[in-house]
Amino acid sequence: MKNVFFKMAVFCSVLTGAVSCNKYLDVVPDNIPTIENAFSDRYNAMKFLATCYWGIPKSAGWNENPAMLGAMELIFNRDHRTEGGMQYALGENSAVLAITNYWSSGGTMVRSLYAGMRDCNTFLENIDGVQDVNRYEKERMKAEVKLIKAYLNFYLIQYYGPITPLRKNTSLTESTSGIRVYRETIDECFGYVLELIDEVIASDALPLNIEGKSTELGRFSRPVAYFLRAKVLTYWASPLFNGNADYSGFVNHEGVPFFNQQYNAARWDSAASACKKAIEVCSAAGHRLYTPSDFRAVNSKPTSDTTLLINTLRSSVTQRWNPEIIWANSSYPANWNYQITAITRMEPGTSTPSGYTGTLSVPLSTVEQFYSSKGVPINEDVSYPYSTRYNIREGDEAHNLFIAKGEKTAALNFDREMRFYSTLGFDRGRWYGNTYLVSTEQESPFPKNRFGEYSSVFNPGEYNATGYWPKKLVSMNTTWRDPNSVSEESYPYPEMRFADLLLLCAEALNETKAAPDAEVYRYIDSVRARAGLKGVLDSWSQYSNQPAKPQSKQGMRQIIQQERKIELAAEGVYLWDSNRWKTAMKERNRPIQGWNVNGREAEEYYSVTTVYFQRFTYRDYFAPIPQSELIKNPLLIQNPGW
Repeated sequence: MKNVFFKMAVFCSVLTGAVSCNKYLDVVPDNIPTIENAFSDRYNAMKFLATCYWGIPKSAGWNENPAMLGAMELIFNRDHRTEGGMQYALGENSAVLAITNYWSSGGTMVRSLYAGMRDCNTFLENIDGVQDVNRYEKERMKAEVKLIKAYLNFYLIQYYGPITPLRKNTSLTESTSGIRVYRETIDECFGYVLELIDEVIASDALPLNIEGKSTELGRFSRPVAYFLRAKVLTYWASPLFNGNADYSGFVNHEGVPFFNQQYNAARWDSAASACKKAIEVCSAAGHRLYTPSDFRAVNSKPTSDTTLLINTLRSSVTQRWNPEIIWANSSYPANWNYQITAITRMEPGTSTPSGYTGTLSVPLSTVEQFYSSKGVPINEDVSYPYSTRYNIREGDEAHNLFIAKGEKTAALNFDREMRFYSTLGFDRGRWYGNTYLVSTEQESPFPKNRFGEYSSVFNPGEYNATGYWPKKLVSMNTTWRDPNSVSEESYPYPEMRFADLLLLCAEALNETKAAPDAEVYRYIDSVRARAGLKGVLDSWSQYSNQPAKPQSKQGMRQIIQQERKIELAAEGVYLWDSNRWKTAMKERNRPIQGWNVNGREAEEYYSVTTVYFQRFTYRDYFAPIPQSELIKNPLLIQNPGW
C-alpha cells in the first residue's frame, strides 16, 4: 500500500538494522554515537519516529492482542488451543508463564510497552537537536510521540491496572533506585495519561486530518488525541476504575488502596463532555459513519439495497481509510495471515492455502447477541420464535439474499438484523464477494459446513469449531482466485472508529442523567439507523416485551452495552468493555458452544455442542505482573489473586 507513512519509515528501520536498533531501544541507551546517528538528520529522525509507532501493540493478531480471543468472543478449535491467545482465554495465564507479556522485555510474542516508552522518551530528549527539521515539524513529531506514550500507558492500565509510568528514562549507570519504582495508584496513572494528552491538545501541533497526504496515512491527527482523551475519561469513570470496593484490600507500600474507594459521579460528566468535543473535532475533520453511498463509490457493481447495506457494514471496518476510521494501525495491518482464519471455502479444493483457513470461530454466545430484524434482543422480541431458534428451517425466496433458497439451516439464522449478516458467515448463509466465482447476488456462494462438505474439515485441525466465521474481518477485496488459493488485500487495522465514539458518548451521557433523554438516544440511534434499524424508543415500544426498557437509566445502560457488543463485535473491544463494566464475572463464566460440526446431516449438525468451558475469576480483571519483574524489583506489588 503506497499510501502509508510507515512503508518508508518502518521498513527502512527493519531492513537497515532493526535488530541493532531494538538492542539499544529495549534498554535506556548509553551508546552516545548510536543515538547521535539516530538523530543526525531528518531521515533518521523519521525512522526513529516510526519505531515509536511500532511500539503500539498489534491488534490484528491472536497471540499479540489479548482482547481478540481473551473474552472468547472468538475462538480457535481444540487443535489450535495451544496458541497463546487461546491459553490466555482458557485461564492458563500465570505470573511465571505471563502469556502476552507487555510488562517486561524478552517476551516470546510481544515487546514490552515500557521499551516503547523508552523509545518515546529518547525521541523527546533528542529531536530538538536535529538541524534539518523545522520547528513546526518538530512540534508535530513531539505531539505524536507524547500521544504514543499516552496510548502505551493507557494500554498497560487496561491490562495490568496500576502501573509505574515511565516519565523519563533512567540511565543504567545511575543508582538502581531510579529503576526500582513503586506502582502508582490508579488515579495517578490515569492522571498522567490525561496530562500527556492535554499537552498534545494544548500544543495544537497535530493536523486536523491526514486526508490527501498519502505518504502520512497512519500518523496521528488531532481527532486521534480527542478520541483517546474521551476513551480514557470514559474508562476512568467506569465501575472497574471508579469506586471499586472489591479492591479495598489491594494497597500500596503506604497502605493506600490502589483503587479509589469513593464513586465519583463527576467523572461521567467529564467523559461526556470529552466525547461530545471529540465528535465535534472528528466531524470537522470529515469523520462520520460509513454509508452505502461511500461503498458504492468504490464498488459500482449493482446490487439490491439489502446486499449494499450488508457490504457497507462490512466495509466500515475493512475499507482502507474510509471516513469512519479515525485512526488505524498501519504498523501491523490485517494481512493474509489474519484474514485467512476468518474466510471459508466456497467450493471443493485439492489443497489448502494455510493450516488456519477458516479456523477463527464465533460462539453462539456472540451470535445470539445480535438483534432480531426488529432491532431488539431475540429473547425480548414478541414475534421472534426464541424457544425454537435451534430448530431447522428451509431457506425460501423471501430470505434468499441471506440464506440459500431450498437449503436447510437453523431458525436462529433467519430474521436477524443486517449486522448479523454483515458480521457472520454460516452454513448455507449467502457470502457475497471474496470469490472469483461469477454469480448474481441471488445465487452468490455459501458455505457448506456439514462434515465432509467443502467448507468443513480439510486437514486435521483445519476446521471451524462452531459453524460461524467472523466475515466482517475479511476485506471485500480479499478473494479466492481459484479453489485452492487466496489473493489478499490487507487493511490498516481500525483502532478508532466513529461508531465507537458515538456509543461511548451515549454511554457517558446516560450515566450523567437521572433518566435517558433525546440527547442519549440521538447518538445511539445514529449508529442503529446506519444499520437499518429504528431508534430505541420506537423499536422497544413496538416490538419488545419490555417496552419501557429504554426509558430508565439501568435499562438504557443494558441497551448501550448490547449495542456495543453488536456494532464492535469481533474487533477486540468486548474484553475491555466487559472488564470496565465489571460484567465479566457474570458474562464470562459459561459454556462456549456452537453447532456439531462433525454432523453429516442437518439434523445432526444443528445440535448445540460445547467446545470449551469459560472461567473468569476475580483475579482475571487484570493480568499478572511477571514473576521475573517482581524479583528484579521487590518494590512492585502483585495484582490480587496471582
